[in-house]
Amino acid sequence: MSAGGPGTQGLAGLGALDLSDMLARREIGAEEVMRATLARIEAVNPEINAIVSLRDGDDLLAEARAADAAPRKGWLHGVPLAVKDLANAAGLPTSRGSPLFAGEIAAADDLHIARLRAAGAIVIGKTNTPEFGLGSHTFNPVFGATRNPYDPARSAGGSSGGAAAALATGMLAVVDGSDMMGSLRNPAAWCNVYGMRPSWGRVPSEPQVDTFLHQLSTNGPMARNPRDLAALLDSMSGPDPRQPHGADAAPCLPDIGADVAGRRIGWLGDWGGAYPMEEGILALCETALHGLEALGCPVEPLAPPFPAAQIWQGWTVLRSWAVAASLGPLHADPDHRAALKPEALWEIERGLRLDGMEIHRASVIRSDWFAAAARLFETFDVLALPAAQVWPFPLGWRYPDRIAGQEMDSYHRWMEVVVPASLAGLPAISLPAGFGPQGLPMGLQIIGPRGADACLLQLARAWHEATDWPGARPPETRGA
Repeated sequence: MSAGGPGTQGLAGLGALDLSDMLARREIGAEEVMRATLARIEAVNPEINAIVSLRDGDDLLAEARAADAAPRKGWLHGVPLAVKDLANAAGLPTSRGSPLFAGEIAAADDLHIARLRAAGAIVIGKTNTPEFGLGSHTFNPVFGATRNPYDPARSAGGSSGGAAAALATGMLAVVDGSDMMGSLRNPAAWCNVYGMRPSWGRVPSEPQVDTFLHQLSTNGPMARNPRDLAALLDSMSGPDPRQPHGADAAPCLPDIGADVAGRRIGWLGDWGGAYPMEEGILALCETALHGLEALGCPVEPLAPPFPAAQIWQGWTVLRSWAVAASLGPLHADPDHRAALKPEALWEIERGLRLDGMEIHRASVIRSDWFAAAARLFETFDVLALPAAQVWPFPLGWRYPDRIAGQEMDSYHRWMEVVVPASLAGLPAISLPAGFGPQGLPMGLQIIGPRGADACLLQLARAWHEATDWPGARPPETRGA
């Protein structure tokens, strides 16, 4: 290990692949990285509240020293990782943000976490999430709220809000997350980092209960640069023989430097006025699109390609059905039911009232939208939308009840702009798009056809090399 390596602040700002390279060359050691990580968490986390269930520091340092003495397992060897608190990491609690599960210790890793450990990651704790991941605002009765690194009086988004905030503040170099309704994209946009929802099936879930019907949520990566994003996605990806969906996919990192000139972008804006937006969001995203045009990617505004109301109808039916399937057993117990937040009760009870033909009709809408999107991708390589409809809102709100004067009729209607990709299982990345007048970040969502994960990452890499918003405008935290 060289005596002239970076100090704590320097290590906190490095990406995961940079750390990996330095560890491989023994310019630094895993123990040094762990000490820097713990120091950064101690300095920043009390204000931001992104990392929860942090393991004992002495135990982590001992594990890091063991990593220094052992052969390298993979590219993440010795790199600290905190796991989103919806996923299981053996030996750590999985609260899911609910008092019903607070302190319950996981016996084994979930599949994607096992893959990251196999690549050498040292799991140090968990990242905060809303109760059961419902709602794009990270607060719960177990750990409280996660604050936005750019304004601690505001939300960091969700449900991967703890992950995004930990990443933005340099507490972690790379993070896992999950995305049903924008849960990797919305917090990435609000924390000025990159969040990717992969093609559905590329990163398998757990082989539990039903493995055929529910195709809404997926695990995925988040990072401060697209190379790290691709590396983490490659480690998480690959079929599971116990599950019917999913297929082998070529790794994305090796070709991330491909020339993107000539990639065609269809700009969907506010979907013909269907998606109300707070002032300044569309203008900021259009400025980002001009930047992509400067990279040789022509942009064409598009009329709405499918009725937004139908997409919303199909989505809300399938989402409530999925939530009821997952949380229905808790609802069936009166004592457990009393501990569920109102939004969870609304989803479960709505899902329990559905009949088979309602679900079928919703899936027909999904099928029709998938086919319409496929026709668009005959002309365009990617589609673009804002990654959120509102700027980060005050921490004390549960959710916005209106946008630009338009009343929201559910707890999640304000997130509608993320639904087109989610309903069809399409890959999407939230690119940091810059900052609004209040100094708050926003993201631009780029969406590709199923299986086009590499194309999106190549565009993200080109964008990052031209802008590097995470490096250009890091948050000013009191622990910095």
